[in-house]
Amino acid sequence: MANTADIKNGLVIEHKNDLYRVVEFQHVKPGKGGAFVRTKLKNLRTGRVIDETWNSGEKIQDVKLEPHSMQFLYASGDDYHFMNTESYDQIQLPKTMLADYVGFMIDGMILPVLMREGEIVTIEFPQMVELEIADTEDGAARGDTARAFQKRATLVTGAEVMVPGFIKQGDRVKIDTTTGKYVERV
Repeated sequence: MANTADIKNGLVIEHKNDLYRVVEFQHVKPGKGGAFVRTKLKNLRTGRVIDETWNSGEKIQDVKLEPHSMQFLYASGDDYHFMNTESYDQIQLPKTMLADYVGFMIDGMILPVLMREGEIVTIEFPQMVELEIADTEDGAARGDTARAFQKRATLVTGAEVMVPGFIKQGDRVKIDTTTGKYVERV
């Protein structure tokens, strides 16, 4: 058991019979009354974010998670196959668990995961990934070379992103996985 003084960003707790990660917290000491801690918690299974407030010193149930490295092997239908790089055990995860990151996963990618009692609780996807442009329209064909413009490009994973006009097929680009937007050419 921990208490509200132990709350920090990234802490995983058990709350309302589910696992949550602390996304944001604020310790508040009003002029009148007792101090309290205001938090934003992200449900690790559904991704839903809730607001929760605790009185200072209140007990919370923190959770110990085991870190593991998993290598993405391949996708088949709505299942994604991974291998534990330490034990070589293979598991499959439903597409829903990977949600927004499916378009940024390439075969062989190693991802850190957090497990509890042999069950994957969450996948720590990197904020930035470098991927190759598989297809994009020719920038010069638009005839607008004097000004910057955005055009649609398809990544090798099949995801589509908007990129600057100077990006060509075969270029490697850095993509922010939280927003799905182009960051820079690498």
